[in-house]
Formats: sequence, C-alpha cells, structure tokens
Amino acid sequence: MTYALAASAEMLHLDLPFVDRVRRIADRGLQVEIWNWSTKNIDELRATGARFSSMTGYLSGSLTDPDGIDELLRTAAESLRVADRLDCPRLNLHGTGLDSEGLPVHPEHTVTPDMWLRAADTLRRVAELGERAGRVFTLENLNTAVDHPGTPFATAADTFALVSAVDSAALRLNLDLYHAQIGEGNLIETVRRSLPWIGEIQVADVPGRCEPGTGEIAYPVVASALREMGYDGVVGLEGWARADPDEALDAFEAAFTAP
Repeated sequence: MTYALAASAEMLHLDLPFVDRVRRIADRGLQVEIWNWSTKNIDELRATGARFSSMTGYLSGSLTDPDGIDELLRTAAESLRVADRLDCPRLNLHGTGLDSEGLPVHPEHTVTPDMWLRAADTLRRVAELGERAGRVFTLENLNTAVDHPGTPFATAADTFALVSAVDSAALRLNLDLYHAQIGEGNLIETVRRSLPWIGEIQVADVPGRCEPGTGEIAYPVVASALREMGYDGVVGLEGWARADPDEALDAFEAAFTAP
C-alpha cells in the first residue's frame, strides 16, 4: 500500500468528547482529520500524540468578494499558526464559507469570468502563505445536488481548473470522491487526470455518505487503481458510520488495504 489512511473525528464516535474521538482513531494507527480548529482545545489535541492529516484552513471569507478575500487571507494566516502547533500538513479550503449545515454563507448560482480570475488570484496569494509556512492548502470539491447547493467553484472540474492554473506546490486538490460521484462520476479517470495536483483524497459511499460497502461505489476497485497509479498521499474517510463506528473503520481499512 503506497498511501496512508486517515479518518474524520468530526463524523465518527459522536458519542465521545472530541479529544477522545481523536484518540480512538489514532489508536488504530490512522491519521486524524479535524474541521474548525477554533472550537477545539489545541493543547488537548496536541497531547493526544495523534498525527493530523488535515484541518480547516480558514474561518470565514470567500475567494471572490473583495472584503471576503481579505477575511479569507487573514483567517488562513491564523489557521497556519494553529497548523504549526498541531504539525498538520494540509489546510482545507472551499469556494466560500460554509455554515453549520454545510450551506454556503454566500451562495452563488452563477459564476462569472471575473469571479474565476479573482478566485485564481486569491488562491495564488493563499499558496504564497502556504509556501512561506511550509504547509499545503487544499481546495475541496463539493456536490451541489445534495449537500452544498449554491457553493461556487464546487465540482471536481472547477477545483482542478483553479489548482492547476495556480500550479503551486503549496496548493493542491482535496479530491473528495463522495462529492465527485454525485457531481460527475467517472472517479478513476478523475483521479488519473488530477493526480499531479492531488494533496489528499477523501472517501465515503453514495448514497448516505457512510463507510465503503454501504452504497454504490466499488472502493476496492478504486483502491487498486490508486496503487496502480502510485498514489502515495492520504486517503481519508470523511463519512458517517452506518451503525457502529469501529465497524465503519474496519470496512474502510478493508476496502483500501485488500490486495
């Protein structure tokens, strides 16, 4: 297996305090994903000894609105300081801020050419922050049909276009295959085309956003393709447990470690 495995503490073991969720995932030998760091006790997270795969890389702002750009850059710089404390290599971005329900704070159903140019310029500035700090920002694709309607620059094609245009080692794709399956499908070829720009791959099954084996995606086939391509990054389970979280993690590990 050429890649490492991680799981989101935001979506598993929900009956436990957050720091205990982190410990449970880390005790399995998995890396740990977290979201909004501002709601967490960073010292407690550091004390777990967990290896963090990714965290949210901004608190508010957007890629295109002038005031939103300044806010995104400001909170991205804040996030880098926290990433340094956690030794977290990747910081995740979206096309705009998301509320507690995953809906865009500033929905955009029509994206203009000027907005594309401003987004690319903002991401160049974000990448410069990452380069100076020795960290990588990732731009995540989202689906607009089910979970995140009105999010601009949401599809895998959109995020690929922006990240490849900037073409910085400090800006990569967070290619979420759950979202890509809903939005576009053709997962293996999407990975193959995007491979040079991928910073992390996230997975969950469709429908339901639960562990592999609960839906329509043949994740063992995807895993085999990743190994064939030589993908050596992180594959993270960003999904809910259909029933028992430990069984969900068992299914995830089995799908991505089977020969």
